[in-house]
Amino acid sequence: MVSEDRQIRPAVFLDRDGVVNRDVGYAHHPDQIVWVDGAMEAVKILNDAGYYVFVVTNQSGVARGYYTEDHVRDLHTWMGAQMALHGARIDAFAYCPDHPEGTVPAYTKASDRRKPGPGMILELLAAWPVEKDRSFMIGDRDIDVEAATAAGIAGYLFAEANLADFVRARLGLPG
Repeated sequence: MVSEDRQIRPAVFLDRDGVVNRDVGYAHHPDQIVWVDGAMEAVKILNDAGYYVFVVTNQSGVARGYYTEDHVRDLHTWMGAQMALHGARIDAFAYCPDHPEGTVPAYTKASDRRKPGPGMILELLAAWPVEKDRSFMIGDRDIDVEAATAAGIAGYLFAEANLADFVRARLGLPG
């Protein structure tokens, strides 16, 4: 999970469902992924601007028994490969499979990794050489912003049509 180049640089934390891909409810297979407009371009813009790009996602479908952690990991591997085909790179994926109302006993619990808890963000901040002061989170729900705030970074709500346009605006780049 740790960067090979070990350079200290800022990071952007992206929620998955609703920011990188359309939220279709419990996506766990490539044929369920519909990319948000501008998602691949946005990741490439962030890469080119020198940011680490991390995806942090609650995956309560594991706790609910809809799919397994293997499904989540396989989907993230596929998503990373699709990004790479477009010259974009997601440096790491983090997910929380837990939910206090799950049906799978091993995952039926509260966790500070589950957003709005900051656990996933804090783990990535500890594992990677991140310049925290310039880092931020983009999410589509208040819990994403709450997780960012709890981790000590800025959080922005994405409710627009094109992620690349949103990223350009956050970075102060021309459209």
